[in-house]
Amino acid sequence: MSTPDQMYDEAQKLKAENNMEGAVKKLQEIIEVAPNHTLSHSALSVYLQKLGRPEEAIKHAIRVTEIEPNDAFSYTQLSVIYVRCGKIQEAEDAKAKAHMLTGRHHH
Repeated sequence: MSTPDQMYDEAQKLKAENNMEGAVKKLQEIIEVAPNHTLSHSALSVYLQKLGRPEEAIKHAIRVTEIEPNDAFSYTQLSVIYVRCGKIQEAEDAKAKAHMLTGRHHH
């Protein structure tokens, strides 16, 4: 049985071969065994958006913010995914949250 990180590397190889569907399937296998594998959710949000599956992409981007609620980057990525999926208000909200978290780390 491969570890989530080994499976993630396999998914990256598939993506490098332009096999987005294969990469997505592999990432979905990872989160079945490791539901909080942030990198997999993060990658899924990007790949699914590229495959024209915005609802799923957003779901995974939101999941990243649930796993890493204090990580400004997770909200920045969520904002980017929202923009790419045409949800501008949601993107603004996520960006504001990222700025708020970034500001908190400077004190």
